[in-house]
Amino acid sequence: MAKKNSRVTKYPGNINNINIGMIFFSVMAIYIVISVITYMRRDHIVGYQVKEGALSTNNIYDAVAVRTEKIITSDNAGYVNYFATEGGRVAVGNLVYTVDESGQLLEYLKSQGSEEVALGDEDLSELRSQIVNFDSSFDPQNFYTVYDFKVSIDGTVQKLSNSSILQNIQSLNSSSGTLSSIGYKNAPDTGIVVYSIDGYEDLTLETMTLDKLDQKNYEKTQLINNTLVKAGDPVYKLCTSEEWSIIINEQDPERLQEFEDLEYIKVRFIKNQDESWGKVTTYTNVDGQSFVQLTFTNSMITFCRDRFLNVELITEDETGLKIPNSSIVNKSFFLIPKAYLINNNDNTSGVLREKYDEQGNATTEFVSLNVYNETDTEYYIDTDTLRAGDTLIKPDSNERYTVSKTDTLIGVYNINKGYADFRQVKILYQNDEYAIVRSNTMYGLNVYDYIVLDSSTVDENSGKADEASDSSGEEHGDESESSYESSLDDVSAQESSDTSASEDSGLSSSESSDEASEEPAQEPTEGESKDSSASASSQG
Repeated sequence: MAKKNSRVTKYPGNINNINIGMIFFSVMAIYIVISVITYMRRDHIVGYQVKEGALSTNNIYDAVAVRTEKIITSDNAGYVNYFATEGGRVAVGNLVYTVDESGQLLEYLKSQGSEEVALGDEDLSELRSQIVNFDSSFDPQNFYTVYDFKVSIDGTVQKLSNSSILQNIQSLNSSSGTLSSIGYKNAPDTGIVVYSIDGYEDLTLETMTLDKLDQKNYEKTQLINNTLVKAGDPVYKLCTSEEWSIIINEQDPERLQEFEDLEYIKVRFIKNQDESWGKVTTYTNVDGQSFVQLTFTNSMITFCRDRFLNVELITEDETGLKIPNSSIVNKSFFLIPKAYLINNNDNTSGVLREKYDEQGNATTEFVSLNVYNETDTEYYIDTDTLRAGDTLIKPDSNERYTVSKTDTLIGVYNINKGYADFRQVKILYQNDEYAIVRSNTMYGLNVYDYIVLDSSTVDENSGKADEASDSSGEEHGDESESSYESSLDDVSAQESSDTSASEDSGLSSSESSDEASEEPAQEPTEGESKDSSASASSQG
């Protein structure tokens, strides 16, 4: 009786229901999403065009102006009318103001039909200049200066008006009783006329204190035209010397010592951007407050009405290529003797490096490289080109040199050719944001070069990958040829190995086949024959 087959074979479900296309596109979508996220999170290289420029140290101070000032007082009581231009120079004996003891001068002029005043082009130009100067120096945080400006404008208009009135007075009948009460006051000395007082007229470096720099406590009295004064009241002041000074406070001992080491410092006045050299004098009072006085011999007339000035001290002023500090990087290099470098006719260079083949035989290879700097006896070579411990062979000699000595260079990454290539820079001057470097150096930068703005975004290995491939493909034919020959040798060796393996495999197969053919054939039993037939038919 035939034995019943109890084996049950399980087969997978219908694989035709699986959509291969959906799986493929799902994998591609996941890959694209991961790539986009990786790209967005990666720091990107941003270029910066190198241009010529200059740097100045940002040393801006509040300064108080000190001048040789003489306050002029009135000899008698009466109404003051100014005729000299404020900020203008007067000589000894020039008319500055008049004193009207009766106070009837204006009414007299009206009765004579001379009260109307016409301003000329020169007068209007003075007003415009005064307005522009105020607008350029106005600080909203110090709004009180608006009132000083208003008073100053009123005084200027009154002064210009009085100049016209004076001409009318002189043309009138000098025998009038009204005119006989007017006293003409002339300048007792040569100087610049200013119609204000503030109590700082006698200030010196030795009497300077910090509270003098506090503008909140500053009070200036504007001397108004056509006002009543009594004998002894101040009517104007004269700045009698062209030599004047500004005083600043400096509490940093290092900075103070730097100023003491300088005889003169260049000063830029923020008000009008004028520059002048000031002679340096320092002083520390009994309270430990340190001050620096800068003395000038010009420009006093420009700032004669200003007691406080904003100034910038320029202790450094270098000109060159201006680059951001974020682009500067320190990079290590190998140093090799100049005698080991080989210069080819195609403007390429390299060294002979010792290597060993598979049999342990010593051979040489030519390694192309770029020079990034040099001394009298050595070249700076990129650490990606050579390795520490490499043995170099001197041309036409048996001398050897082991690569080990390193040094660092300060530079930037140049991207003119589309990849990041190091260029050395020599920093002339540097502040918190920018540096001035020397231009047209052998291994440095030139104007209009493009560099990496942020050197930390450069991956040196990937940055040099394109360079290496470009150099091996275009410039270094000898190395490519030797590599190509080496590759051919490897391929030949691999083919020989594969052939031998195939022959051995073929031999083993034939031997197995022969052994199988030598074994006696066994006739299957009836049950086995039926099972085999059923299995074969189901698989088919």
